[in-house]
Amino acid sequence: MTIDREREDLILALAGQRDLFRITLRGIDDEQARQRTTVSELTLGGLLHHIVNCERHWATVIVERDETAELDASKFDGEYVMAPDETVAGLLATWDQVAEATAKLIRTEPDLSTSIPTPTTPWTPDRVWWTVRFTILHILREITHHSGHADILREALDGANTTYQRA
Repeated sequence: MTIDREREDLILALAGQRDLFRITLRGIDDEQARQRTTVSELTLGGLLHHIVNCERHWATVIVERDETAELDASKFDGEYVMAPDETVAGLLATWDQVAEATAKLIRTEPDLSTSIPTPTTPWTPDRVWWTVRFTILHILREITHHSGHADILREALDGANTTYQRA
């Protein structure tokens, strides 16, 4: 079996960014994950909740290819919130499952250049078509974008961040 370097590189890039986000969460408990540390409403747990949902959502878009899909913006009310019944450990375990499914999808998708429909949204009311590759890169962008937010929130919490963790 030959290894498709592009696909494995995409999987490695996603894994690397997930690892960086996880470092930012290292050593915090559920109470800290729910704590606001800046003027923003964002919390570490809320960002984790969003990233897990985001990756799952875009993988579903790749699989379903629904030309009538519409994003229900009302679902965003709790998107950046770690729910009372959620835990950091539980969300990370779910993310492991989502990541495994994403890697399998990347490895088995027949053609990364295939165009797929994205859901319409209030801010993009016209249907947009992305390649599978671009959609995977969008997942990567979401993780990296929110990793920066997480770094700031963690530093405000206790001085730690992705590159500096107290022993």
